[in-house]
Amino acid sequence: MERYIQPFIGVCKKVFKEFVGCELSEERPYFAEKETVNDWDISAVIGLTGEARGAVVISMKKNLALQITDILTGTEHTELDDETVDAIGEIVNIIAGNVKKDLEESFRLIISLPTIVQGKEHVIKWPSGHTRIICIPFNTFENQTFVLSVAIESLKGA
Repeated sequence: MERYIQPFIGVCKKVFKEFVGCELSEERPYFAEKETVNDWDISAVIGLTGEARGAVVISMKKNLALQITDILTGTEHTELDDETVDAIGEIVNIIAGNVKKDLEESFRLIISLPTIVQGKEHVIKWPSGHTRIICIPFNTFENQTFVLSVAIESLKGA
């Protein structure tokens, strides 16, 4: 697990420092159940295909999504709007793209365009199968949190 998670932690910290201007501290990663309901307001999903398949998902509360969007756009937002959707989608896109480079020693991967899911207590429907979902909680700003969830299944030799 450590081998696959470390690139995600490092890239996430780098992306938030460079693009959002904030430091992140990660908490202990954990395995999630496939149909866990959380209290997130917005999630951005990037699919992975190629020699492995899976997804990378960033999930957060509305206030954090608005704060990130304000920083990235230089304008104030009070509701989850098109700019918020674009900003959170771009954050997950940058994270997935950079991790893709780090994982290319193990897998050749293709990443999809981001898909955004909104709504109080939404559920991400993960593909069935044996792939485990690893969640990495991060803290930023004044103890606001978000989770980066990763599920990757190798197809080499399949």
